[in-house]
Amino acid sequence: MPKMNVIQSRLDNQSRLLINFAYSSSALSFLVGLFLIFVLKITGYISGVFLLYAILALTNILLYKIHHKLLIASLISSILSLIGVTIVTIFSGGINSPFIFVFSIIILGGYMTAHVVGNIFLTAVLLAIFGIYNISEHGFIINEIPEDKQALFSLMCIIFCSYLLFVVFGKHLLLAHENLQVSKSKIEAGIAEKEVLLRTVHHRVKNNLQTVSSLLSLQSKNTDNIKIKELANSSQLRINSMAMIHEMLYMQNNISKIAFKPYLHELTDFLVKSANSKNLDIRVNINMPEVNLGLDTTIPLGLLINEAVTNSLKYGFPENTTGQIDILLKENTEESHSYCLDITDNGIGFPEEINHKTTTSLGLKLMHNLGRQLRGSVTRIKTEKGTGYHITFKDKERHLPGLNG
Repeated sequence: MPKMNVIQSRLDNQSRLLINFAYSSSALSFLVGLFLIFVLKITGYISGVFLLYAILALTNILLYKIHHKLLIASLISSILSLIGVTIVTIFSGGINSPFIFVFSIIILGGYMTAHVVGNIFLTAVLLAIFGIYNISEHGFIINEIPEDKQALFSLMCIIFCSYLLFVVFGKHLLLAHENLQVSKSKIEAGIAEKEVLLRTVHHRVKNNLQTVSSLLSLQSKNTDNIKIKELANSSQLRINSMAMIHEMLYMQNNISKIAFKPYLHELTDFLVKSANSKNLDIRVNINMPEVNLGLDTTIPLGLLINEAVTNSLKYGFPENTTGQIDILLKENTEESHSYCLDITDNGIGFPEEINHKTTTSLGLKLMHNLGRQLRGSVTRIKTEKGTGYHITFKDKERHLPGLNG
C-alpha cells in the first residue's frame, strides 16, 4: 500500500504540473499573440503560432481530463511546444533570433512533463536547433520582425522566458522541493520511531528470555534429579546464548546486524565461567575477521557454537585440568556470503563411531539440525587429540529482499 500511495502521489504531481503549465503557457501565448498583432503589427506566422498554441494546449488539457492519459497528454504538450518554438524562431531571425533561448525552457518542460522519453525529446530539440542553424546558413530565413521592432521583440522574448522559467517552472520546482523535504522528514521520523520500537522489542525479548532462564535455575535447585538438573542447565545456556544476541541488538547502532566477534567473545566467556564447578583452566582462542551477520544467522549459529563449546567443557576436559578451545571463522572466497567455521579442542575427545545418528545426545543432534537450518553442514574433523567440527553456513539475512545491513 505505501508503494502504491507513492506512485499515485507522483502521478498526481505530474498531472497538476501538466495542467498548470498548460493553463499558464496558453494564457501567456494568447497575450503574446495579441501583443504581436496590436502592438508590433505582426500578423504573419509568428502571431498565428502563439494564438494557435494557446488553443491547442487548452484542447489537449480538455482531452486529458476526459481520457486521463497522462503520458499521451504530456507528449502532445511537449511536441506542441517544440513545433511552436521552432516555427517562431525560424520566422524571427533563425539562429540569431532571441526567441531561440526558449528552447532551453522547453527542454526543462519536456523533462518535467514527459520525463519517460526525456532523452528522445532532448535529441529532438537539438536536431531542431541544428536544422535552424542550417536553414540560417543557407539564407532560407524570412524575418517577420521589422528592424524598428526587433528591440521590443527581444524584450518580449526576455519577459516570455523569465515568466516561463521563474513563474511557471520555478514555482513548481520550489513546491516540489518543499514537498520532498516534508516527505523526507516524515520518513526519517517514521524510521526513528520504528528503530525505537525495535530496540524496545529486543530489550523485552532479552528480559523475557532471562526470566525463563531464572525459572529454569529455580527449577533445577528444587529437584534432586540429576538428569533434570542437567537438562535445566543445558536449556539455560541455550536461552542465555539467544538473550545475549537481543541484548547486543538494542545496545548497538545497527539493529539489523550483529557484530559477531564481540558476541562470540561474550558467549564463550560466559560458557567457561558456567563450567567453573569443574575447576577448569580453559583458554578460548578466537580467530576471525570483523563480520556482521543477520539475526536469522546469528541465533542458530550461536546455538550451534554453544553446543560445541559446552560439549567440550562438559565431556572433553576432566575436573582440575587445563585446555584450549580454538574457534576459526573464514569467509568462503568461492561463494559470496558463505563462511567456514572450525571449532576444535585439545581435550580427551570421543570415539569416531559416535555421531548424531548413533548417539542419544541432544547436543550432537541439535548441532546438525542447526547446520541444515543455516543452509550448511556440520562435519567431524579428524584430530590426533581432542574433538573438532567443521561448519559451513551462509548468512541468511543477505538473501532476504528488503533487508540491509
